[in-house]
Amino acid sequence: MSHEQYQSAIEALHECMVSCNHCYDACLQEDNVGMMAECIRLDRECADICAYLEQAIVRGTPFISELAQVCATICEACGNECQSHEHEHCKKCADACFKCADACKNLAA
Repeated sequence: MSHEQYQSAIEALHECMVSCNHCYDACLQEDNVGMMAECIRLDRECADICAYLEQAIVRGTPFISELAQVCATICEACGNECQSHEHEHCKKCADACFKCADACKNLAA
């Protein structure tokens, strides 16, 4: 299969990676960074797995299904954490994470 067949998932992965990186940076600027520690940690985890899966798809990895399942799990965890905060960057990140989790579940199926 060519990576063109995975274009919508690649776009969701990229959008999620960008949103998580933005949220990560914005969380570090918050007054109470300690309160944002779990959000920051999950932003990093999520951005990293999304970037990796995006690259792996383009490379033609034979492990798309397995990696997509892990990515969906991490995206959901990050989305749930971000959703628990009132900051606009967290809300936008949660939306991107849930969209990406859905795309990954489709890949894993």
